[in-house]
Amino acid sequence: MADVVIIGAGVAGLSSALTLSRTGHTVTLVERDATPLPTDAHGAFEWDRRGAPQVRHSHAFLARLRNALRDRYPDVLDALFAAGATEMDFIAMLPEGMDRTPHPGDDDLVALACRRTTFEWVLRRVVLADPTVSLLDGHTVTSLSWTAGSPPVVTGVVLDDGAEIAADLVVAAGGRRCDVPHLLEPLDIDLEERTEDTGIIYFSRFFALNHGEDWPAQTGPIGGDLGYLKYGVFQGDNRTFSITFAVGTGDDEMRKIVLDPEHFIEVASKIPATAPYVDGRSAPITDVFVMARLLNRSRRFTDADGAPKVLGFSAVGDSHTCTNPLYGRGCSLGFVQAELLAASLADWPNNPVERARTYEARCVEEILPWYKASVAQDAANRADAVRTTEPAVEGDAAPHDASAGDAPMSEADSMRAMMRDGLLPAIRTDPVVLRAFLRMFNLLEAPDSLMKDWDVIGRVMTVYQDRDQRPPEPALGPGRAAILSAV
Repeated sequence: MADVVIIGAGVAGLSSALTLSRTGHTVTLVERDATPLPTDAHGAFEWDRRGAPQVRHSHAFLARLRNALRDRYPDVLDALFAAGATEMDFIAMLPEGMDRTPHPGDDDLVALACRRTTFEWVLRRVVLADPTVSLLDGHTVTSLSWTAGSPPVVTGVVLDDGAEIAADLVVAAGGRRCDVPHLLEPLDIDLEERTEDTGIIYFSRFFALNHGEDWPAQTGPIGGDLGYLKYGVFQGDNRTFSITFAVGTGDDEMRKIVLDPEHFIEVASKIPATAPYVDGRSAPITDVFVMARLLNRSRRFTDADGAPKVLGFSAVGDSHTCTNPLYGRGCSLGFVQAELLAASLADWPNNPVERARTYEARCVEEILPWYKASVAQDAANRADAVRTTEPAVEGDAAPHDASAGDAPMSEADSMRAMMRDGLLPAIRTDPVVLRAFLRMFNLLEAPDSLMKDWDVIGRVMTVYQDRDQRPPEPALGPGRAAILSAV
């Protein structure tokens, strides 16, 4: 079995340590933050995790991750429940009036409600309980040990104190800030990297329910897009939750408003979906956290023929592929990659070439489509923001309305109209369309699965064709001018 060094002890690194140690390998985690293990979930929320600035932002733990824990790591799931995490059963939250007849696969449409710090704390406790896993915290990896070849072979790491650790496999799991190209530069590796700006800045604030108060009634996920402002509510563990706003990188006025703690709550109180959470039933437990320079990034470790450019080295999570955190896929995709890596090592224990080739091919199949989907959605969001500054009502007219005598709508506008007047209403009324959307949203199906399901397409088209017979959609929230004048 292999000796593995993992750079980074965040969610991706700990997930890799879990999957690799459970398949018989010896693992050493190297973590830059000197972070003694807290005693409980609330202590974990105060963790000093400067190397992972996103830990106190909203996170989603989607059904694919929850199902992996349920099916293959039940002890981890039990430990999360013991720490205060709960399950979010999407079928139990079906909109009022929707047919509740059970469907096959409904048991899989369950996510976890948990803070990122709690998830990481539980995962570290479980992983470090395994005697084959050790942690070196307060250290950084400054360089790799390697031998020349075609391709070169990584044989270990060199730490900031000069110590060397030999390894059969080095795994980069240091998150978005992990400078993988710099580590591989001495090996003369031309690492292909694609980067797209998300176009947003992220603002999060955490709250706790007051004593005796309960959650607002909820039917479906709480989140939406006002064009100038995206919003979401993320339920956490132990009666905590967070509200996140995303603002365009060029909107200085709105950025200043939501960064102010008092204005943050005032904005939340004016959006119908978030208002019940700040109506007196909760109190803030943090200031407003901000995260900028958010990128979609994909790194390719093989050439055009799929041959690996380096052996003995892999990357998982955001060190390999990162997507817009607004979509909540990061932790779940990191866990998926950790399982892909462990499976590739199990399939090719003595063949590093085929192991690397297999792992990267599986990432192309399982991970790359979500990067592409994130880039495409971000581009559509930026185009929508340019087209209108007051998209407060889902039923607003499209920018180009052929019925009014203008030129026919562009393909992008047609898709936007289909989403607004077809898919979104169908999700609220049709249990088949809603389940298909939830399966895609929770990574149980590919991002293009809705467009390949003819039954779903037919149902959406039926709703779309009836658009003129329906009353206008309710307002999602006030327009930008109304927010600016109110605060």
